[in-house]
Amino acid sequence: MKIFIILLSLALLFLSGCSVQKRVVSVDKKELPAWFVSQPKTTSNILYATGEGKNREEAIKDALSLMSSTLSVYIASKFDSKKVENMGIINNYQQTIRSEIGSSVKKIRISNYELLKSQEFSFNRHIVLIKSDKKILFESLKKELEQKFMSIEKRQENLAGQNILKQFRVCKDAKNSLINIPNTIIVMSVLDKNFDSSDYIEKLQSVNSDYDKLESNITFSIETNEEAKDLEPVIRSGLSKKRLQILAQKEDLNTHLRVIINSKIEKAKAYGFVLARSAISIVIKDYKGIIIGSNKLNIIGQSTQGYADAKEHVAEKLNAMVKKDGIEKVIGLSF
Repeated sequence: MKIFIILLSLALLFLSGCSVQKRVVSVDKKELPAWFVSQPKTTSNILYATGEGKNREEAIKDALSLMSSTLSVYIASKFDSKKVENMGIINNYQQTIRSEIGSSVKKIRISNYELLKSQEFSFNRHIVLIKSDKKILFESLKKELEQKFMSIEKRQENLAGQNILKQFRVCKDAKNSLINIPNTIIVMSVLDKNFDSSDYIEKLQSVNSDYDKLESNITFSIETNEEAKDLEPVIRSGLSKKRLQILAQKEDLNTHLRVIINSKIEKAKAYGFVLARSAISIVIKDYKGIIIGSNKLNIIGQSTQGYADAKEHVAEKLNAMVKKDGIEKVIGLSF
């Protein structure tokens, strides 16, 4: 009887399950807007690009990246047919730009653009359409170029009376800030056929020339006390690797710097080792005797062979510090 009741219950459950119709939920697939699928084509005057991201900011960044790629194709196609100013560094730069023009143009920051369309298409997906007027882009690049050179000129005006290293740092910063200027000039020359780049090229060459001149004129001499003599070759080697000139004796020129190294060593023994506890003082002075850099180091050398080897171990440790941290940090001077 129990078996009959169980079988009847199962049969009823089966029949009730069959009588329930499954619901079919229809979801309309959202289609991308036409402006995103078929974006406007770039013209001789206007650049267009679409982009997408988790939010509008990321979508715009993606679109700007695509726009840079579009611009690089445009510049590459026009480059050979456009006579770019052949002067100095630009003339040399042209020799390699054909193979690198894509990455070169992408270094140009497109800061002037217009957001035409913006839409939150789905969860965590935003799409945009932007445009940039080539003429306005040219003017924005020109403005940035002029601001850079104006900033450099102001900094150079304040260098009178500064020590040679301060002058060198300013020139080095100026040179580094202009590293992408050849890219900018080439792009501008293609965007505007009437653009005269000669003035900017002369300024660029002047900055590079000032840097090269200072780098070649800076000299160092190294002075040590008796206990620091083993350290002199380490410091000399570190400076030489920075392409800096080392003189055998002190110079009274305003381009000369003195590196003064003093070491006080205490001899000790511990656990079968001979120790050389070295307190090292490094001071850098300009030609007026003004301290412009310094550092203090405590290095312990050890050896089982004797005191001379322990002192040599101090020099080895100093050399390892120069390799790891750089000569600038070790002597307390920034180039």
